Amino acid sequence: MTLLRPLLLDVIPNIQQTAALALGRLANYNDALAEAVVKGDIIPQLLCSLSEQNRFYKKAAAFVLRAVGKHSPQLARSVVQCGALEMLVICLEDFDPGVKEAASWALGYIARHNSELSQAVVDAGAIPLLVLCIQEPEIALKRIAASTLSDISKHSPELAQTVVDAGAIAHLAQLILNPDAKLKRQVLSALSQIAKHSVELAELVVEAEIFPVVLTCLKDSDEYVKKNGATLIREIVKHTPELSQLIVNAGGVAAVIDCIGSCRGTVRLPGIMMLGYVAAHSENLSMAVIVSKGIPPLCACLIEEQEDHIKAAAAWALGQIGRHTPEHACAVAVANVLPILLSIYMDTRSSEDLQIKTKRALKNILQKCTYLPALEQLLHDAPPNIIKHIVGQFSKVLPHDSKARRLFVTTGGLKKVQEIKAEPGSLLQEYINTINSCYPEEIVRYYSPGYSEILLERVENYHPVL
Repeated sequence: MTLLRPLLLDVIPNIQQTAALALGRLANYNDALAEAVVKGDIIPQLLCSLSEQNRFYKKAAAFVLRAVGKHSPQLARSVVQCGALEMLVICLEDFDPGVKEAASWALGYIARHNSELSQAVVDAGAIPLLVLCIQEPEIALKRIAASTLSDISKHSPELAQTVVDAGAIAHLAQLILNPDAKLKRQVLSALSQIAKHSVELAELVVEAEIFPVVLTCLKDSDEYVKKNGATLIREIVKHTPELSQLIVNAGGVAAVIDCIGSCRGTVRLPGIMMLGYVAAHSENLSMAVIVSKGIPPLCACLIEEQEDHIKAAAAWALGQIGRHTPEHACAVAVANVLPILLSIYMDTRSSEDLQIKTKRALKNILQKCTYLPALEQLLHDAPPNIIKHIVGQFSKVLPHDSKARRLFVTTGGLKKVQEIKAEPGSLLQEYINTINSCYPEEIVRYYSPGYSEILLERVENYHPVL
């Protein structure tokens, strides 16, 4: 590095550019080499006459700044302290699109670390120029500028607002239909990062008439376009029932369900969460997910996916769908979801988060479920902390349904209830007492553990009267 530094001031431009490029490649390799570039006072030297240099040198210098800044917030801060942002912003005004692209890329790598560095990029006056960059004809420049706007917007509502104030939303929205997949990825990401912060920002994104155009992205051949499209919809619906209803009316729920069914792995995750958010808002919105046949694909995610966090999201979404009324819970139970949730919960290989999510989903659904065949399936396998909710539901239904009472005896449900060891005075014991009070005393006694031994004993002790 000590040998490369003097070459930055060489009289031959070609040597200057090659030296800068070499430094960039070294800094790009790992953070130790990037640290060495900072400690060697190379950055001030790189910047000293940047505005007068040719386009090749500017691109190489921006590459060095990007390579140093990408590794950590500390290194990015060192780049900022050397006065690099002002120079990079000047490069954004350069005539050459390659220079703009290199500068935009470096600004993005600095901004992505935290809100403080993003704010420094904003204060340097980069936003209006980045918005101009996404209007340039070059696809590569559009991509990087959109990516940088996304990196700035992600940290806080205030930073996202500065991007919005520069008029970015309208220009980003126009690019959703661009045939370039990599550009669409960045555009959808930027709009997601804006919409996620608040209802007001989400409404501004929706007002840019991105629906139903965004729904076409869910059918895209590029997996990341699908994922980012679903993420954008998720970030909008999570805020309010009104925004969710808007997406439902635009056909968003059906489109997301199709998307979940057509892909695998983490691409499914934002779509799964979107359905959960919609269903969580209200009974009607949850019913919209059910009517659009949203339960089978979520159930398939529980079975097919290997990653615990994807299963956990599917369990959470199903819990949100089933928690509203007996009708909602029945729709989930009929799809045979409950035994799958129970087996995942009881599987020792499941992560702690997955067990918490499946337990909560089971509880949410069971507390509303009056579909007895599904409850009976669980009665024989469920652990004590789940069985409490199952027995509780039977205690609500059996007193009012004679057919169900008869079926409960013939399927072995009553016998199983008598075998449960509940603490005297506990809620579970109360539920069992309620169920037992629905039957004649001799029937309850007949199905109680040990009753056959009592009968045999009476047979032995019986002395016939001849």
